[in-house]
Amino acid sequence: MLCYEKKKNALTVRLSGELDHSVVTAIRGELDSLIAQTGAKKLILDLKGLEFMDSSGIGLIIGRYKVMSRRGGSVAVSGTDARIDQLFRMAGIYQLVERLA
Repeated sequence: MLCYEKKKNALTVRLSGELDHSVVTAIRGELDSLIAQTGAKKLILDLKGLEFMDSSGIGLIIGRYKVMSRRGGSVAVSGTDARIDQLFRMAGIYQLVERLA
């Protein structure tokens, strides 16, 4: 479901499968632990492997944006398909996080 890699000050987390209310609590805990352990200043969420995401996934991203902002860091997303991209645009996510190619 989740694998990660840290390079310099950036923590890249690859999410796969489904990101919905049934898994978001566990992923939130894992992400927050990784952020604290690595001291990353930039969190990159690679969503290429996601098959499904609901509004709880948006809440997860907004929450990590708040965590990273308090730490003086930032959040970016990559690997968004057309469906997730449209969802993010409608929700205003790109006003908070950077969209990487």
